[in-house]
Amino acid sequence: MSDHHDHHDHSHAHDDHDPSAHAPDHNHSHAGHQHATPPAGFDSAFAIGSAINAAFVVGEVVFGLSAHSVALLADAAHNLGDVLGLLLAWWAVSLGRRQPTRSRTYGLGRSSILASLTNAVVLLVGVGGITVEALRRLVEGVPSGEVGGQTVMIVAAIGIAINGFTAWLFARGRKGDLNVRGAFLHMAADAAVSAGVVLSGLVIYLTGWSWIDPLVSLAIAALIVLSTWGLLRDSINLALDKVPEHIDVDQVSAYLGSLPGVSEVHDLHIWALSTTQTALTAHLVVPGGSADDGMLREVARVLNSRYAIDHATLQVERGDHEEPCLLAPAHVI
Repeated sequence: MSDHHDHHDHSHAHDDHDPSAHAPDHNHSHAGHQHATPPAGFDSAFAIGSAINAAFVVGEVVFGLSAHSVALLADAAHNLGDVLGLLLAWWAVSLGRRQPTRSRTYGLGRSSILASLTNAVVLLVGVGGITVEALRRLVEGVPSGEVGGQTVMIVAAIGIAINGFTAWLFARGRKGDLNVRGAFLHMAADAAVSAGVVLSGLVIYLTGWSWIDPLVSLAIAALIVLSTWGLLRDSINLALDKVPEHIDVDQVSAYLGSLPGVSEVHDLHIWALSTTQTALTAHLVVPGGSADDGMLREVARVLNSRYAIDHATLQVERGDHEEPCLLAPAHVI
């Protein structure tokens, strides 16, 4: 974040990607550094979840077409989006494990953000198609008896079991990774949506009111939009380097400013390296002094434990008024 090197000490709270950072003569601290990653063996959850949901999507399409049910087709489109989301999340986790290189010094952790963004866009595109078809059927009408209520009910009931089981697979990792948490919430929501489809199938079976089917389709579409909008917003924010929602910049700045000997904090930047890791850079003005390794290790530990900031780089300056830091003004990036 900073290229201003004249008349300043440079001290890094830690640097994961420079092997020399571990040498005794470098002022780097790694205390409190923890990368949030899915639990070991989580690949099996992605594999099983993707496979059974993909099989269910095929079944929903087949029975949805045979029963002339837009509700089943709507749910199939939603579940297809979730299958793609699971595969994307799995792929992103795999990329995130790759070691940094000279050309990709932070590794490929940001692939998890791109996966979330892609997942949200795919889901919203699918919702558009389902909404158009449901509105067409509402306007043109659905012939009495055309929709097979019993088939809708049985297939959607199977969906409740499959989505519930898949959600359980991801339940143990939902607190450690935004991708895993998103998969868990999607599957749990799908179980609820499938319950709504079962209800519509029951109403159709008992009353013959086939127009209930496109109404349920629109309700499902609305639920998908509501759940996906937040994912889209958060993904775009992280892609554009917005400070992660769980971090209060003012609190972080106040903490850094309260460190012994620090008279000013400027050029503070906080951004997401991935959906599980956060980075920080800042300039600390310490007139007539410097920050030793012990202080930097403690700062790194507190930033990690208190604010979930994994990778902090601090530049220590003496505050020379004759040679002021060019990045000190708030409007300068």
